[in-house]
Amino acid sequence: MAASQSLAVVVPMANESATAAQFLRGLLDQIDHLPQLVVFVVLDNASNDGTLEIVTEFASREPRVNVVWAPENRSVVDAYMRGYREALASNSDLILEIDAGFSHSPKEISGFLQAMADGYDCAFGSRFVDGATMINSGWQRYLTSKGGTIVTNLLIGTRLHDMTSGFQMFRRDALEKILSNRIRSRGPFFQTEMKIYARHMRICEIPISYHTTESMVRQSSISDAFSVLWELFVLRMKGTLAPAKA
Repeated sequence: MAASQSLAVVVPMANESATAAQFLRGLLDQIDHLPQLVVFVVLDNASNDGTLEIVTEFASREPRVNVVWAPENRSVVDAYMRGYREALASNSDLILEIDAGFSHSPKEISGFLQAMADGYDCAFGSRFVDGATMINSGWQRYLTSKGGTIVTNLLIGTRLHDMTSGFQMFRRDALEKILSNRIRSRGPFFQTEMKIYARHMRICEIPISYHTTESMVRQSSISDAFSVLWELFVLRMKGTLAPAKA
């Protein structure tokens, strides 16, 4: 990462009162050396345990942290999209997405920054490459994530080892191109959609240690994933699946 480049971090939060302040301090400790940095913490009505108040108080002492209150959000996708819009509006050169609650480790951000320095458009965290781990993962979570990757690669022709994870970094223009496509999913599958739209860009995978917070995957999320994946497969067969070239 060039010294002149700026970084925006998108952190959706919900009911993270136990770890919110600790996570933000750990995040800033890892990227404190960057001269141009802004963090957008997105909260909405899904959070009702005092996380908003904790983060607001933290932000009052740390000007690089911005609280984005978005009561209009209706799903996890809305939270992430609001964060992306804020990051792009900040005119930052690079945008990092990371989950709160230490399911993703801030200590691994350096690998993403190195990927950007190496010229990649997108760097995706992966749980299924050498050096990666899934901690506290039940068999259903593992099979759903691994199976979703295999099926997506078969139907869409993508080649990543992990098509379903979060924790990712984009160049500004790459994220803009990805989001120029309609995000169809209303659940966690939107992460896979974004990777699909980036398939012709310069992309790489970064090994991550993922701490699973929920061992079960909701049936509604699985149904949403299959529905959207089938729609994208049909578009691919018709030759109309957007390439989102960089």
